[in-house]
Amino acid sequence: AHWNTMAATDFFTVEVWSWRGLVTHYVLAFMDLSTRKVCLGGITTNPNTVWMMQMAKNVTDVFDGFLLNKRFLIMDRDTKYCEAFRHLLSTSGIEPVRLPPRSPNLNAYMERFVKSIKSECTDRLVLIGERSLYRAVDQYIDFYNGERFHQGMDNQLLTKLEMSTDD
Repeated sequence: AHWNTMAATDFFTVEVWSWRGLVTHYVLAFMDLSTRKVCLGGITTNPNTVWMMQMAKNVTDVFDGFLLNKRFLIMDRDTKYCEAFRHLLSTSGIEPVRLPPRSPNLNAYMERFVKSIKSECTDRLVLIGERSLYRAVDQYIDFYNGERFHQGMDNQLLTKLEMSTDD
């Protein structure tokens, strides 16, 4: 009954070469569970409270935020999802649903996306600089949303599913 009002989020890390050596970048992604459409939240080397608040503001924007018309956001208990982040979601009408510890199966769709992007994209590239990471992740998400067949959605493209629901 709540399928159309649910979204999920997760972080994953990518190692990127820079002039300082190998640097860990944190990638934040969001998924609309009913359509499987994915949105890149942001990429940073330091996901602190200020950065997380900006990400929450971006996805809850009343005009074009990714979480527009969503009521629930599934997330794990990672400390990066700080109290201020969860509070901003709550004041925007989105209930943060924190999963029990060590239960990745409860966020299975998002975890599967993370596995896909890592195995099909970031693990296959030598990324030099944050711009190359951003470009690779952004292009993979475009591919995932528009050109990749989804077995759990009857091997359809997400764009074809969106067009059929618009009719």
